[in-house]
Parts: sequence; structure tokens; C-alpha cells
Amino acid sequence: MDWTDEGIVLAARKHGETAAIVSVLTREHGRHPGLVRGGAGKRARGVLQPGNRVQARWRARLPEHLGTYTLELMAASGAAFLDDRLKLAGLTAALAVAETTLPEREAHAAVYEGLSGLLAALADDAWPAAYVRWEIALLTDLGYGLDLSRCAATGAREDLAYVSPKTGRAVSRAAGAPYRERLFLLPAFLIGGGDGFAPVDVANGLKLTRHFLEQHVYSHRDRGLPAARQRLEPMFESRD
Repeated sequence: MDWTDEGIVLAARKHGETAAIVSVLTREHGRHPGLVRGGAGKRARGVLQPGNRVQARWRARLPEHLGTYTLELMAASGAAFLDDRLKLAGLTAALAVAETTLPEREAHAAVYEGLSGLLAALADDAWPAAYVRWEIALLTDLGYGLDLSRCAATGAREDLAYVSPKTGRAVSRAAGAPYRERLFLLPAFLIGGGDGFAPVDVANGLKLTRHFLEQHVYSHRDRGLPAARQRLEPMFESRD
């Protein structure tokens, strides 16, 4: 078995004295692990930085084997935000969510493209909105898409203000008013309101996606929401 694909490093951990086991989200082959010989060395660690874009060649005798990777650095995205605490937290959270939600060796091209777009968006101040949209797209790709196009109660497309925690469908301000304490707030940037937002809008978006990730994905896994994702949401709640 031998293939070459482009990918994003999600995680790397030392294996033995000199090697590393690396998880790469690839365009055509999904989230795929592999052994990097010499991956614990100083030179290789720069390539294996989570968030880096790489050209990956994977080889194994049988498809079910762990196999070995040869990785060539394409872009050092992982190191670009080391001096920005909030952007680094966003990057780390996205990589952890991808690592813990996507099944191994199953192509999810839309998620890969979305994560690539998020890496690019991190260079801009509007990246928090892109992050929330990426988690919504991830839920959709996993079969748990939200319907934010019209009110679940009336069918109206105007003045959508809430999301039902049970159905994941939008609710208009008027229809949701009697139940607003039980509904999620719907940030305007998720329904055509542009990229303008306040930190509280991002926090509300993250609460929304966290609920459905925990309800539909992490409830069926051995581990819950990653610590990196848990740390991200309060960082927006605490900002002015």
C-alpha cells in the first residue's frame, strides 16, 4: 500500500526513543495515523508541529497496518500563531475537535477544505466567526446538520433569533419569546449577518456547536469534549 496526499498535522506523540506516531487529516484519505521514523528528532519536530500543512506519503504492507509516513513541509501554519494566545487557542481547539470526532481512514474532503480555510482565516481578525462556521460544517458532514434557514414553528425566514436545543432548527424572535430561556441564541453572523460580531456572539456560537457536538458525537465516544475546546469558549465569554 502506497499513496501520496496533502494533509494537515493534527497530533504527534513520541513513540519509542526516536520515532513518532502522527495523525494527519488528508484530503483523500481522511484522518490517517502513521509512524514517522526519526520523528522525535529536532529537525522532524518542526515538520510535525500540529497545524502544519504537509505533503504526506504513506506506505504499509497491508491497508490495516499502521504504516509509515514520509512528510514534507508545505506551510508552517502551526508556528504562525505562537505569539497570539487567542489564535493559538482557536487552532489548538480545531485540531483537537478534528482529531476526536473524525473516524480513522474515512475521507471527509469538506472538513479538510474547511480546516484549510480556517487556517487561512486565522491570519484575519474575523477568524472566530470562521471557527464557529467550521464546527457547524463539521456537524453537517457527520450527519448532524443544523437548519438555520427558517423558523421551525412558523416557516418564516426573517428575524431568526434562537435555535432549538432539541432539533437544531432556528426559531424566530416572536415564536421563541415565550421559551427563550430554553433556547440558544443565534448569532447574526451565522445567518447572513456578515463577519461583524462581538465576543459574546462568538461565545453564543460556541455554546451552540458545543451542545450538538456533545449530544450527537461525544456522547458516543469514550472521551468527551477535548480540553483545548473547553478552554476556548470561556476566552470569549471573558472578553469585553
